[in-house]
Amino acid sequence: MFLLMGALSGFLGVALGAFAAHGLRGRLSPDMLAVFETAVRYQMYHSLALLLVGLMMAPMGGTLIRTAGWAFAVGIVLFSGSLYLLALTGTTTFGAITPIGGLAFLVGWACLIIAGF
Repeated sequence: MFLLMGALSGFLGVALGAFAAHGLRGRLSPDMLAVFETAVRYQMYHSLALLLVGLMMAPMGGTLIRTAGWAFAVGIVLFSGSLYLLALTGTTTFGAITPIGGLAFLVGWACLIIAGF
């Protein structure tokens, strides 16, 4: 499941990055374009993390690895998703969701750290 989610998220990240580079340049302010690009960057980092979790499930498995995968998935939706919406709509309320997604990313990495021990 996490391999599939990571691959799908990576695919979408590349597509959204290309969309930003070719379709949004000139339509968004430089600040909002930077916000969009930050969303893409974090989505790609955590797509790779999801792939890692998927590969770790067979040899290690366990609650911590599974929790890390779900935390990364939630983080992508909340962190990157809220930044995409902020950049595209200019609605600053979406920015309030971003730290929750960042916290989910931290939970995922903490789970991997603990599982590593």
